[in-house]
Amino acid sequence: MNEKLSLLKELIKLSRVDKEVRDEEYQFLVIIAKTLGISNQELDDIFKKYIEFTPPKLEPHRILQFQRLVLLANVDLELDKKELSHLKKAGFLLGLREEAINKVIQEMHNHERGLIPEKILIDIFKVFHN
Repeated sequence: MNEKLSLLKELIKLSRVDKEVRDEEYQFLVIIAKTLGISNQELDDIFKKYIEFTPPKLEPHRILQFQRLVLLANVDLELDKKELSHLKKAGFLLGLREEAINKVIQEMHNHERGLIPEKILIDIFKVFHN
């Protein structure tokens, strides 16, 4: 459960980077919380708590979390320097290679709402796999 809460907390941090959680961002968080089995009330509580960052153990799950961060960053159709910086930092904390993080960020600009097709995303991480 700590891992799920940590994942949501990292998404919340990204949504707060510009000091305002927009409705589109909040709705995205609700959807992610629901897929993780977290209620709206629990999600709202996470906004108020300190939760230690606990990255997923498996690399595919870390990549999925990074993809969620990329999607959240693009959900309001505005990606500023603070959000970009947070994405890079989060990718590093997730243990992903810097080259892969940069390539994903570069590639997300080529797709509507930053939604990189799964095959392209997997191929990026295969190229930079340890």
